[in-house]
Amino acid sequence: MKETNNLDLNVEYMKTSDLDQVLVIEKEAFNSPWSRNAFKKEITKNRYANYFVAKNEQEVIGYIGAWIILNESHITTLAVNPDYRRQGVAKKLLITLFGRLVEEGVNKVTLEVRVSNQSARRLYTDYGFDEAGIRKNYYQDNKEDAVIMWKTLKIK
Repeated sequence: MKETNNLDLNVEYMKTSDLDQVLVIEKEAFNSPWSRNAFKKEITKNRYANYFVAKNEQEVIGYIGAWIILNESHITTLAVNPDYRRQGVAKKLLITLFGRLVEEGVNKVTLEVRVSNQSARRLYTDYGFDEAGIRKNYYQDNKEDAVIMWKTLKIK
């Protein structure tokens, strides 16, 4: 784990210039990582997409993405550099995303997470998500089931 006493955490919208660093984290975090082209399409062409990066100074150390469709949102991805896990980075990303969603009038958020990913399931539960069901054989790489989770946001 990296020393974080001097962590200068800033969250901002993901840009194409962030993609080199995002892809390093993506490859470390996921068995079936997204391609550069997939991220680029999300941040430049998908009008429903909202993607953020967490940076320590200029280093991308985490990211989150979600789609907003009407009054609902679907979190498509969340990952943190292993050197910075359990230090509030995912929390900051989620809180930033929730703020954006509330601004847009979103009151429901959903996501899927691998059944085996206990740490992610705990994180989401800690931030108000409830487990609502299972998608059988959801993940293409190994046919693992996904837990469907939902959260209700309070609109101002």
